[in-house]
Amino acid sequence: MRILISNDDGYLAPGINALADALASIADIVVVAPDSNRSGASNSLSLDRPLSVQQAPNGFYFVNGTPTDCVHIALTGMLDARPDLVVSGINNGQNMGDDTLYSGTVAAATEGYLFGIPAIAFSQVEFGWAHIDAAARVARDIVLRRLDALPAPYLLNVNIPNRPYEALTTLRATRLGRRHQSEPVVRGQDPRGREIFWIGPPGATKDAGEGTDFYATAQGEVSITPLQIDLTHRAQLDALARGLA
Repeated sequence: MRILISNDDGYLAPGINALADALASIADIVVVAPDSNRSGASNSLSLDRPLSVQQAPNGFYFVNGTPTDCVHIALTGMLDARPDLVVSGINNGQNMGDDTLYSGTVAAATEGYLFGIPAIAFSQVEFGWAHIDAAARVARDIVLRRLDALPAPYLLNVNIPNRPYEALTTLRATRLGRRHQSEPVVRGQDPRGREIFWIGPPGATKDAGEGTDFYATAQGEVSITPLQIDLTHRAQLDALARGLA
């Protein structure tokens, strides 16, 4: 099995190193990741400048671009063979509910999915990398399942509680929950006295009921949510057509 690995925390992040170590024993891996933290990059492509690819001493490739850039370059120009799977992560912090729209971790996996390759995004629920080796073992277990029952390609969003491996015994199929709107921006001044703004923290959960990713991880379970890309609001399509007639 050939696996392409990327992330949004950058090629030096503990999460991608733990993930690569865990998967190297079961697959031929190639790591292509951003040169620095690109959290919140979503599915952006860098179209206003050329991109460079360099190789680190450990064999990882790093790109001065977004997570989507990394996977796109790997699949359209770098790799000699098409991977069987694209994995992204392990992210430093959760990607659940509405946050998946902003996530560079999910975006890297999505790019593989758009090229017709099964893809999985992995995140830890809490920041700080606690029990990252346990999360990497869970990721390895999920990859080894092959998930042949799912139509290919598939796109999965996995969130893993920061717990010892022995405590991560339940894998739960979930749907995305919802959040309230984000908290207000944080205003400040730069050293020259100019007003600056920091994006505020995420809002509280709005839908964290049973069956959601928020609920599962709160119970200590590993949440696995199948995602899709079709943004068409089908319930409004007929009404729109009638309104345009």
